[in-house]
Amino acid sequence: MNMHATMNVIFEAFTHLLVVLWTLGGGVQPMPVPTDVPMCTASEPAQYKLTFNGKWSRSAFPKQYPVYRPPAQWSNIVGVTHSSDYHMWQHNGFASNGVKEFSEKGEAWTLIKEVEAAGERIQSVYGVFSAPAVVGGTGQMNTEFEVFARHSYLSFIVRIVPSPDWFVGVDSVDLCDGDHWKENVSLELFPYDAGTDSGFTFSSPNFETIPQDKITQITSSFPSHPANSFFYPRLKHLPPIAKVTLTKVKKTNQIISLPEEPTQSNQLPTGNEIEDKLINTPLDCEVSVWSPWGLCKGKCGDSGVQHRTRYVLMHGANSGKACPQLEEERKCFPDNCL
Repeated sequence: MNMHATMNVIFEAFTHLLVVLWTLGGGVQPMPVPTDVPMCTASEPAQYKLTFNGKWSRSAFPKQYPVYRPPAQWSNIVGVTHSSDYHMWQHNGFASNGVKEFSEKGEAWTLIKEVEAAGERIQSVYGVFSAPAVVGGTGQMNTEFEVFARHSYLSFIVRIVPSPDWFVGVDSVDLCDGDHWKENVSLELFPYDAGTDSGFTFSSPNFETIPQDKITQITSSFPSHPANSFFYPRLKHLPPIAKVTLTKVKKTNQIISLPEEPTQSNQLPTGNEIEDKLINTPLDCEVSVWSPWGLCKGKCGDSGVQHRTRYVLMHGANSGKACPQLEEERKCFPDNCL
């Protein structure tokens, strides 16, 4: 089964599980709310439209940009509405088995079971939602979800494809502000490492991290390794690799809304909002270390010439530093002359 067929099967399973979890959310009693967390006192539930925009373009992220087998793209989104005492994932926390499987392989079954178990055990989860995968690094997907006063938080995760165990997402964004719901929330997204696979590049083979590391944000300088696909030492900060916009919409009688189909364009999506200008991240040329000096070539008694070479590891892009010279020579005196 190819990856797109697998994504479709996963998405159909989500649609089935939505009914179960919406029912679960309506039939549980609220848990005590921690006193140090602001209480939401909104009297009515709210409906939100979530728009995910991929900004993973070759101009913004030129280093090792995946162009085939598979090309740059995004998995389906897995989202949860919940109360403040639940976390799907946390920065500097350990990834659950469900987050591990999803971030490494795009398999969501274990993650959904964890969400269901949290809803049954601590009554913190109201519902789960999804939207289909985006085919391309710069596509768009949309879906809708509902929140209640006692389940006013949103978390979601989207896998970066291909990657060892990298993803984007949000952890516990509160959509409530006192007694009313926020009208619009816009968030820039940056890559995270789930801490379960030790690969440095988008196409690294599986290499399990033992012991497991904590979830960390990937930056232009961390991990500090030249092989890292996001390593751009000239940048203070990576450009956002994606953006999510949450817009409050008028509530309808329909509880579950089917998500809209994603765009499959290689261009940045255009709409009513003003899109960011196209980002061009400079990528400097990288070369290998020099080879040893070669044999000294020349006549006995006279000075000769010897050479050494190096090769291009990565060509520059977007006005980055050009490659330096790849060959050097120097004078020498031939050895072993008779």
